Amino acid sequence: MPHDHHHQHGHAHGHGGHHHHHDTESMGDGRLAWAVAVNVVLTVVQIAGGVVSGSLALVADAIHNLSDAAALGIALFARKVARRGADERMTYGYRRAEIIAALINLTTLIVIGVYLVYEAILRFFAPEPIVGWIVVVVAGVALAIDLVTAALTYAGAKESMNIRAAFLHNVADALGSVAVIVAGTLVIWFGWNWVDPAVTLLIAGYILWHGLVEIRACIYILMAGVPAGVELAALSTAVRAVDGVVGVHHLHVWQLDERAPYFEAHVVIDRVDADRLEDIKRAVKWALRERFGIAHSTLEIEFVGTHSDCIETAAVVAH
Repeated sequence: MPHDHHHQHGHAHGHGGHHHHHDTESMGDGRLAWAVAVNVVLTVVQIAGGVVSGSLALVADAIHNLSDAAALGIALFARKVARRGADERMTYGYRRAEIIAALINLTTLIVIGVYLVYEAILRFFAPEPIVGWIVVVVAGVALAIDLVTAALTYAGAKESMNIRAAFLHNVADALGSVAVIVAGTLVIWFGWNWVDPAVTLLIAGYILWHGLVEIRACIYILMAGVPAGVELAALSTAVRAVDGVVGVHHLHVWQLDERAPYFEAHVVIDRVDADRLEDIKRAVKWALRERFGIAHSTLEIEFVGTHSDCIETAAVVAH
């Protein structure tokens, strides 16, 4: 009786809102470049305002804005790189560039978040004078720009991990700016300087939470994890259900980026079906494409008895 074995992979997929689309071009490069420029200018204005007014919350918002500019800039660069086709050195092409860019940006974001928490705690113990009206005015300008940038990036947010990260940054920045406006107002009305580091902690907390959630998805793809929504057992069953297939082993499923799953496996057939080999292969590829959306598959065909250890045991073997 034929058996098969396959690789066991962890299926705890922490994919923060993955979407699988096939077109990232709807977010025009021009809009992306414009959003980068606006965020860089805003960062400079906010840091200057934070230094002059003595508000750490404004500086925190500025740093978060700088990370937005970095996210957008990296997204723009990575998309240009990712459009290059495969060559002799990069046989898969450059589609991983955007995932790596997102990883770098999110790592930076986490480091910044930790630093802001440290600074905010110091401010609780050694408060500094704050000029409230400067905080309110600068944060008001920042809020307007954040909303415009979020609108610019919204179109591409559904289709790209990097642009989604950038869009979420902008939404968070808008909320951060609102919090800074509230803090500045409380400083003006009541002289509550402690509100400033408290708001800084809120912004830093969001930065850390967002960074850690999104970075898991990046790492999962870079570690060649099984794509979300795909179960190896179901793949194995679907391949074995094809007429003429006796067994299947050495299954591997992974992604280059958020959109393209790849599959490879050893498919075992009986020698009496040797003349149907191409038909069987076509049927397997069709099943993979139609049922699982896997367009890229590599199949190694084996005959029963060629690798008897792989067919006659149900052991789980890590290859």
